[in-house]
Amino acid sequence: MDTIFALATAPGRAAIAIIRLSGPASRDLLKELCGRVLPPPRKAALRRLRAAGGATLDEAVVLWLPGPGSYTGEDSAELHLHGGAAVVAGVGEALATLGARPAEPGEFTRRAVLNGRMDLTAAEGVIDLIEAETAMQARQALALAGGGLTALCAEWAARLTGLLARQEALIEFEDEGLPGSLEAEVARATAALAAEMTDRLLADEGGERVRAGLDVAILGAPNAGKSSLLNALVGREAAIVSARAGTTRDIVEARIVLAGLPAVLADTAGLREAGDEIEAEGVRRALHRGEAADIVLAVLPCGAPPDEATLALIGRRNCLIVASKADLGGPIPPGALAVSARTGDGIAVLRARLEEEAVRLAPASGAALLARPRHRAAVRDALRWLGEAEAAPLPELRADALREALRALGRLTGRVDAEAVLDRVFAEFCIGK
Repeated sequence: MDTIFALATAPGRAAIAIIRLSGPASRDLLKELCGRVLPPPRKAALRRLRAAGGATLDEAVVLWLPGPGSYTGEDSAELHLHGGAAVVAGVGEALATLGARPAEPGEFTRRAVLNGRMDLTAAEGVIDLIEAETAMQARQALALAGGGLTALCAEWAARLTGLLARQEALIEFEDEGLPGSLEAEVARATAALAAEMTDRLLADEGGERVRAGLDVAILGAPNAGKSSLLNALVGREAAIVSARAGTTRDIVEARIVLAGLPAVLADTAGLREAGDEIEAEGVRRALHRGEAADIVLAVLPCGAPPDEATLALIGRRNCLIVASKADLGGPIPPGALAVSARTGDGIAVLRARLEEEAVRLAPASGAALLARPRHRAAVRDALRWLGEAEAAPLPELRADALREALRALGRLTGRVDAEAVLDRVFAEFCIGK
């Protein structure tokens, strides 16, 4: 297997840059760089790094991490360099000259999975932790990276294995005087496990929203005050505001945090009969974004007659009616939240209402484990096979269904058919992790 290296810290000017190595030649590479004087395992030491020709590359803190007790399970090392681009480039060139190759995205963690240091769900927790923007996301990612889903799947798999063993015994030793209640016990235990897995799916329903964040679409007629509302909610001039109708043709996005959840606010083109093909495309995109959004803000100016397109939004799930331009006066539509982007009146109330919706849509604890579509699909597949087992007319068919349910859980953790999902999962990783 190749020995790989990568910059593990962000590129660019910094005080420190860390290069990681992993693979069978890590010890020899480190000896070449350090003048054949290795530090004790897992103890940091200051060493002068030299290129093959003897030129000094840097004075660096070096860590020697022999396997299998390393992140990847292989012999590994870390070089804590000064963060200048020239230093990093020089050390990288020296490593490549000595036979190491640059790592692919996620290759360190992929090797950790293949070497049994973690399973696939824990690896997904690692990438979620790297990408976490809020404390709630970090808590959820830590639970996943720390083996929370691994432990849950191990418990489910152990129970399934026991059920399968008893079912196989009923088939293989049918004439050996096994207890008559054993088949009923298997059926009850199968139903209990299915109920528990179903409850977990329901409890973790908002986990994907915690991980990916919320999508909030602002829709309404031209000049309804959508762009001004976006700017007021994010506290900066994110969208161009003009008295001319149809200023916003494409979707303008800005990020905020709602009750600990990241959210994307999307200002969209005004809903009306389009005057040209560009505006027509903008309206189409606006409606499509509204259909996919977790929350829709339907904006109606105070005192203005509601247009049909905006009225069509009202009544859909997770739609909040916002009466904009409240400082100009005029009647407020029933059930609407009156706001003025110019004076700021009502903005705090609207934001609080958005946070209430965010809490309702996602678990406040951020403790969901089945937080990715892949996780939920695998558990649903296992549940489908448990249902097949409960309905099976023959013991042999029941055993086959239990076996398939066990395989579905194995695919979740990567212990079965791992290669089928590894490429997709690790494509999300940054280089150096």
